[in-house]
This record gives sequence, structure tokens and C-alpha cells, in this order.
Amino acid sequence: MLSYSFGPYVLVPERQSLMRDQTAVRIGSRALEILAALIERPGELVGKAELVSRAWPDTFVEESNLKVNVAALRRVLGDAPDGTQYIATVSGRGYQFVFPVHAFGQSDASVTAKPQGGTRTHNLPISATRLVGRDPAIDAIGRALEVSRLVTIVGPGGVGKTRLALAIADRLTAAYEHGVWFVDLATVNDATLVPTAIATAIGLRVHSANIKAAIAAFAVDRDFMLVLDNCEHVVEAVAACADAFLAAAARVRILATSREPIRVLGEQIHRLPPLETPPETSGLSAAGALAFPAVELFVERAAGSRNEFKLSDDNAPIVAEICRRLDGLALAIELAAPRLEAFSTRELLDILSDQSHMLSDRRGRDARHHTLAATLDWSYSLLVEPERVLLRRLSVFAGAFSLESACAVAVDEGRPRSECIHAVANLVAKSLVSTERGEFGTQYRLLDTTRRYALQKLAESGESDSMRQRHAEHLLELAKRAEAEWKIRPTADWLAEYGRKMDDIRSALGWAFSGNRSGAIGVALTVAALPFWEHLSLMEECRAGAEHSLGSRFANCRNAGDEMKLQFAYGTALLHTRGPLPEVKAAWTAALGCADSLGDTDYKLRCLWGLCDYFTWTGDHRAALAMAEKIRELATDRGDLDARNNVDRQTGTALRYLGELADAQHHLERMIGRYIPPVTRSDTARFQLDPRSAARGTLANVTWLQGYPDKAVAMAQRQLEEARAAQHALALCNAVVHTACPIALLTGDVVAAERLLVAIEAHVAEHAMTVWSAMGRCLRAEWLLQSGDASGLAVLRGALDELLAVDFRMRCPFYIGVYAADLGKYGDVEAGRVAIDEALALSASTGEIWCMPELLRIKADLLGKKGDHRADKPAEALYMQAIDLARRQGALSWELRAATALAEHWLQTDQDVKAAEVLAPVYGRFNDGFATRDLIRARELLNVLDVGKGRAAAVSVTRRGKRTQSAPEQ
Repeated sequence: MLSYSFGPYVLVPERQSLMRDQTAVRIGSRALEILAALIERPGELVGKAELVSRAWPDTFVEESNLKVNVAALRRVLGDAPDGTQYIATVSGRGYQFVFPVHAFGQSDASVTAKPQGGTRTHNLPISATRLVGRDPAIDAIGRALEVSRLVTIVGPGGVGKTRLALAIADRLTAAYEHGVWFVDLATVNDATLVPTAIATAIGLRVHSANIKAAIAAFAVDRDFMLVLDNCEHVVEAVAACADAFLAAAARVRILATSREPIRVLGEQIHRLPPLETPPETSGLSAAGALAFPAVELFVERAAGSRNEFKLSDDNAPIVAEICRRLDGLALAIELAAPRLEAFSTRELLDILSDQSHMLSDRRGRDARHHTLAATLDWSYSLLVEPERVLLRRLSVFAGAFSLESACAVAVDEGRPRSECIHAVANLVAKSLVSTERGEFGTQYRLLDTTRRYALQKLAESGESDSMRQRHAEHLLELAKRAEAEWKIRPTADWLAEYGRKMDDIRSALGWAFSGNRSGAIGVALTVAALPFWEHLSLMEECRAGAEHSLGSRFANCRNAGDEMKLQFAYGTALLHTRGPLPEVKAAWTAALGCADSLGDTDYKLRCLWGLCDYFTWTGDHRAALAMAEKIRELATDRGDLDARNNVDRQTGTALRYLGELADAQHHLERMIGRYIPPVTRSDTARFQLDPRSAARGTLANVTWLQGYPDKAVAMAQRQLEEARAAQHALALCNAVVHTACPIALLTGDVVAAERLLVAIEAHVAEHAMTVWSAMGRCLRAEWLLQSGDASGLAVLRGALDELLAVDFRMRCPFYIGVYAADLGKYGDVEAGRVAIDEALALSASTGEIWCMPELLRIKADLLGKKGDHRADKPAEALYMQAIDLARRQGALSWELRAATALAEHWLQTDQDVKAAEVLAPVYGRFNDGFATRDLIRARELLNVLDVGKGRAAAVSVTRRGKRTQSAPEQ
């Protein structure tokens, strides 16, 4: 006999016994059965339907009965010893036992409850009803998925394709390392949005113009299954996506549902027939009828709405005939069976028989759909007029909606909301509106077939445009509320309540812009949608939407405020999807002009900030510095202390790239010292990143250049920890790609660099950030080259060409220098000289001279590879030029590299004394970083030069002396 102990309790299910400290606990049998179901599977989610079936095996009960018994359990058990509850609620889905459990008896197994947490493994909706009659199909499709990477369930509307696919997916959640992801394409009316819908479902934030390619790249090394539901109306787009994903990702499986095949190479089609119905025969018994899945489904659903319904030998032939009239279509049966609440089985059959002729003259449709349409017609005819009106009007919602939204759109002015509330309740009871219960209340939804039917009725009523307009106007109000709440609500809460509104926004935009219905509403709604696109990371959709509304045909529909917001959003989205193209600057400049004319200083600051970033990305750091000064002046005039202080980061960044390291250090340290963390997320919204953390990253780069490698590594690590804690995609990219990984490579820590690269490559792939991906490949290439792998040359050149093609030039002179040096290292000296001249020219043209000493050193190294003594003097001159420029910049680390290279050159020409004299004083000015690559190399060279005890002592004294440049603060 198996018993379970937890805390002070012992449960023996077979005896229906619960003891606390050897004292019996009084508790109802239903509650005890629920406790047993939960405790037998500690840490696992047990669904509501399963618990109801366990506690009330032969009875239909409301969900509230389960809640009451769980509440009673919690009261009896009290709090666990650690102060938490024993039973956790998984909102809208079920419950789980979350306290450690020890099982005694048959195996004396010890079972520990695992609290809910970690990453999601699926997004499958939970079905409230049992799938009937599809076990053979489940087995067949499961086998098909083992041998084919694309299986499509094909069948007519209403046959149960979606329900079957979900049942299969639910069984396979544990089979895929990276989960099973359901994509409902029913709400996607624009085929170009199919990749966006897929990206959203799998939780991928896409900052790319080619979303399909971004998803394919993300999927390359992952093991997951996509369930693409309702593909028929966007089948070509689905085929293109499936083709791309299957070609790129060997471990991805796709299970699709459609009324027609996807027609992709390798697709395996499973044609799903209707549920089997009894043949027309006399003497059919109840037992004989229940052997057919269609009857089984009908009886189960009828019993769910009418508890006293039983299939008998008398009514079995009638039920069989109803199922035949409905052609075994699962949806039609599910719609018809609940009507037994109002009619007898004979009356129901008569109604279906009387109305079946209504579609007999419609041509070109599947015959099975005649019956389904007749069922919908019949269900519609049973409604009273207010319910018909409401059903038609609710069809404007593309996705789930709240009761508040239903009333806002469907209730005429002057009519009481109570009428709508009462009618919604009736439509739910009659299975024409479904419910979804979640953490933020109940949401309602029309099934897709019902919605399409109701949309047709809405068009016939003449109310379509007026209801669509109400719908769009309501979304405008919702969008304003959502934008106001973004800064004060947790991200998860905001997304849970407002994230699902995108389907309705898309639908409303489609209506407003089609047929010149209402360009003004379309533009206003596009402006309202901008925060949604931003917060949901739908950057390409944002770019396309803003671009459309900025078209000349809508010029009269835009006011100056609309123009300003659209131009600003267009520039931002374009930057992150396609890079710093000239159109980005044009858009932000136009937005700035609008903000100026409107006197909107907040947007003026945003635009100036954007332009500052644009110039930084394009490598025009003098222009970025000038833009930062404009921000400072405007912020000072406005009294915006945060903006005035935070712009020191932009100033410091520009000065760093311009090689003015001491001034850069001053501005960055001042910004960090003055920064006051905001109460809300406003700084991230205004400045894209946590300004202090970003400034710390730039200061870490300056610190390395100034000759403090250990301090630079510590600063970089601190910024990395802050970025990880912030859980902000751009912050982590900035910390790794611009700071932590470059500094690891500069110090020669290839192990740390590899660890960072693996993490950031996965991160960039997940968020599909194209420019960041190319920058990451520059770092990967540098790591390959430092590791002795010549393949890094091709990787580096390809990444650089990709960056330069979109005018991204920041840090490119340095990476071209790395490319040139390694071309020489691997024997192609002539190509290396061409590349280093390219780097020097780019550095001079942009003013990005922070790396000029290093580029001069690399050019001198390449000259020395000629093997011609006539090149010695030009090379020496370049080394001396590099040392002098590095010293003037305060870039001690570059000075050490140039001095080391010159010392090696003189050592090879038997000029040992000169070599020691140039290297020893530079080495002696370092106070930390002696375990880093450059300092190790310099020390080894000094040992080879055998500088003598006296000189070694002098070097030691020099090292202990004070540095002329103070170490940057951390």
C-alpha cells in the first residue's frame, strides 16, 4: 500500500486517510481525491479537466466546484513549513503540488516536487474537452512525423484538423529539446505577415528586414516542432517559409493543418476523414451506435450541456441520423449537440432536415460544407434578434476580446451595457462564443468558422463599415491606455493584457486602408500601433506600417504630430532592420523638423539622440559630438537634468573614437557619478539602454587603451552583469559586442572570448539582429585568427563587407587592420598592404583615429615582411609615428604594442641597446595587467634583450613611479 508524506502530513489514498501528526484530518472525499491526484505527480501541472474527471468520474460539474474544493484543501492544509502554500495555481490551466513529497510502500521511492519555473516548452492552448475517435489518426501521424519533417493534415473545414494537431503536439512536447510551438494563422489575413506570426509564436524578437531568413537562421541548431494551423488562405507564404526552414534546420519538424496540401518537397499528407457514422440500418442499439466516433462525440457533448441526456435504444437511430446529416463533421456535431438543451432528438433532426435545402443551390463548395453552413444558419436562426445583432458585431474582432471591448463596439449609444453582457452570456451558453480564462480576467473569442459566417451576416446587414469603424476607434483608445501603462506595469503583465491586440490592430488597419475607406483612421491607428510594434519587437512590421502611412496618398490624413511620430518610428525601425542607411537620417531629420514646429522638446530630444546614434554608427564622430552638444543645450534650456547628464555618454563615446581619451574619460566618469536611476523604465525608452551601464562599457574600452587592462576587464564584467540583470536584448549586445568580448581579445583571453561568443551568437540569432550579427562575426573571426585558424580571414572580410554595404563604419577601420595583419601573417603580404591602406584611409576620412597607432604599427609590420633592407627605415619611421601618436592620445596599450614591435625589429638588426631603450620605459609605466598577452610578450622580449641588473632595477623603479594619467574610476 502506497502512502505519501509531506510536511507534518501523511496521505494514504487507498484508505482515503489524511493524518497530521498521527491525528486524522477531516476533509471531504472529493477534496481528498483531488489531493491524491496532485500528490501522486508532485511538481507537475495537473489540468482542470483531469482533476474534475478524477473527483467526479460520472458526473458533469461546473469548474467552480473544483475551485471550491481546492480552496477547502488549502484551508485545511494551511501554509507549508517554509511559509508557502502546498498547492500552486497555474492560471487558466490547473494546479500543481509544489512541496517536497516522500512516497513509501511499493518502492519506497522519494519524489521531490519541482516548483514551476524555467523556460517555456510550448504555447499549446489547453483543451477543455476530450478528443474523440481520433486515436488511429494520432498514431498514424505520429509515425509519419518520425520519417517526414513536414506532415500536413488535410481535410474540409470543421472536420477537426486543429483539435487533432493539438492533441498530437501535446503528446510530443517532451520529444523536442526546444519545444513545440503553435501558430494560429487564422487571424493572419496578409500573407506577408506569416513569418511575423511564426516569429511571435516561438518568442523570437526580429530586428531584420528578412524575417523568414532570420527564423531559418535561428532554427539552424535547434530541435523543435512548429504546428502551423489554418494554412489554406496563406498557403503560398506558408510553403515558402516551410521550404526555407526545412532546408536550413535539420532538426525542425512541421505539423500543418490546411484544406489543401502545402506542396513542398518531402511533404507527407494525411487526409483526415469525418468521424465515422453508423450506416443506415434498422435495429441499431445504443451500444452499437456508441461504437462509432461521431455518435460518441455527439453523446459526450450533449451530456455536457444537458446532464440528464442518455443514449438509449430508442433514440440511438435518431442520433445516428443526426450525425449522418452532419456528415460526421466534428465542428457541426459540437454545434448541434448542445441544442438538446432546448429540443428533443426528434425535433433537432426535423430542424436540420427542414433547413438542409437552404444551401442546395450553392455551387463550387464541398458538399460536406453545405451541412456545416446549414448548422450555422440554423444556430443563427434560433437566436433572438439582440443575440443575432451582437454575434454579427462581435465578428469584427480578429482575436480574443474582453467584455469591456464587446460593449464598447457592439452597444449603440444610449443603450444599456447590461443588454450586451446578457447577450454575451447567452452566446457562450449556446457555444457560439468561446471563453478563455486567464490571469487578467475572462476573454472571449468567436471560432473561426463562426466568425466567418457572422462576418458574412454583418456584411448583409449593412453595418459592416460602421462596426469596423467603431472597432478601429476602440482600438485607438486601447492603444492610448496601453502606451500610458507601459512605463509603470511589469513587462509580462503588459504583454499579457495588450500583446494579443496586434491581430485586431492588423485587421483594423487592413479595413481602414482598403478601398479608401478611412485613411485618417488608418493613419491614426498606425500611430497608435507604434508602441505595440516597438514593445513586441516587430520592427519590420513597424517599418512597413510607418512607410505605408507616410505615403503621399495619405498626406492630407496626417497632422504634424502624426508626421513626427511616424518619421521617428520609421527611422528607428529602419536602423535596426537594415542599418544606418541615408533614409534613416532623412526620417529623423524630418521628425526633428516637425518636433521643432510643434515645440515638442521631448521628441526633439529623441530625434537628436537618434541622429547622434546614426552618426556614431556611420563613423562620423565629429558630427555625433556636435549632435551631443545640441542635446546638451536643449536639455539645459528645458531643465531636463536626466538628458543633460546622460548625454555625457554620447560625448564620451564620440571623444573615445576621436582618440581624445582623457576628455572621454572625464565625460564618462562625470555621467556615471551624476546618474540617478529612474523609478520607471523611462530611461530605457528614451535612451535605448541603461545609460550608466552603457557609459561604463565605453569607459572600460578607454581604460584598456590608457594602459589599465585589469581594471578594464573588471569594468567590462560589471557592465555584462548589469546587462544580464536588465534582460534587455540591446543592452546585452552592447555589453558583449562592444566591450566584454573585444577587451577579452585585446588582452589575449581567448577562453573568455569563446565563452562570450557562444552566448552572444545564440542571443543574436534568437533576436535576429542583423547588424549586431555582423559585428559578432567580426569578433568570431578575430577569435579564429588568434586561435591559429586561417578561415577567420574569409569570415572577417564577409562581415566587414556586409557592414560597409549599409554604411556601418564604427570600429570597421580597426577590424580591417586586423584583417590586414593576418593576411600578412598567413603569407599574402601584398593583399595585407592593400587592406591596411584601406583601413588607414577609412580611419582618416571618418575621424575615427582611436586605432590609428595600431594601424600604423600593422603597416610597419607588413613593410618589414618584404625581406628588403631598404624597407627598414620606412618601417622604423612608421613605428616611431605610431608610438608618438599613441603617447599624444594617452593610449599606453597601443604605445606598448608599437614599442614592442620596434624593439623586435631592432633586435633582428643587432640593435639591442636601442631596442631596450624604446621598450623598457613604456613597459615600466604599467601598474596592472602583467598577466595579459601584450605585457607578457614585452617582458619576454626584455628578458631576451638581457637589459642587465641595473637597467632591470631602473625599469622596476619606473614601474613603481606614479603614472601621469590617473586610473579611471570604476
